[in-house]
Amino acid sequence: MRGARVRTMRRGRALRPAGAGHTLLEFTIAVALGLVVIVGALAAYRSQRQAFAYAVDAAHIHEAGVSALTLIGEQIQMAGFVSADDTVALTGPPLFGCTAGRPTGAAASLTCEALSSRSDGVAVRYRGDAQSTWPATNGQATDCLGQAVGASQGEVLNRFHAKTSTSTGEPELYCEGTGKLGTAQPLVEGVERLRARYWTTGAAQAVDAAALSRERWDSVVAVDLCVLVRGEALGRRVRYVDCEGSSLTSSDGRARQAFWRHVVLRNVLGSQP
Repeated sequence: MRGARVRTMRRGRALRPAGAGHTLLEFTIAVALGLVVIVGALAAYRSQRQAFAYAVDAAHIHEAGVSALTLIGEQIQMAGFVSADDTVALTGPPLFGCTAGRPTGAAASLTCEALSSRSDGVAVRYRGDAQSTWPATNGQATDCLGQAVGASQGEVLNRFHAKTSTSTGEPELYCEGTGKLGTAQPLVEGVERLRARYWTTGAAQAVDAAALSRERWDSVVAVDLCVLVRGEALGRRVRYVDCEGSSLTSSDGRARQAFWRHVVLRNVLGSQP
């Protein structure tokens, strides 16, 4: 019995340390490890969130650039169009452009109005019908904004330029159509600048609109288009190439990207190489 009692006491003494509480050192180590894990998780989350924001911004920039070039390019391809049985000539050249300005004034005698955005402007002219445009609900031809041009009009004149919106403060691509003269409406958000250079019949290189006299617009056969698109303010410095081919660094925390397209006029004699 005495031996058994001793063994029992020893066993009880041996069991106490196993059930005792953690020391302060162990608790401190556990808290430190937990903080390291939390900080690492937060850093990974922030990094992933930032990368996602950059990816979304890049996708929006690409979508805006492609959309802008597609809209303007399709219109330029229609420049000079008249149906085969149409005996009435257009009131002006198929294309007219402005350097660092937008086309304005009467349809038959366009002039240029300077833009603070330094964006070029392009005016596209063609005969509107059920084939060259989407017909409105009343069957009339439509302009770049889907507005009916009027039963007696027939001729469509769409004027494109880029500027900063007075309501949102964001740059946008605008179009003024024949359906509502004097009122330009936004088409694509983010387009900071539109740049256009023109190829004339037999020319060795493209030139700015300012280099073309009024009489030479009828000889334009192709256009080199560029749009510079600006992204969201994400607080980063990004290098980009602008429409002039210059490598620049964004200083306002916004990414930028330039998109180019060469467009041949389909309805102008001598436009095919």
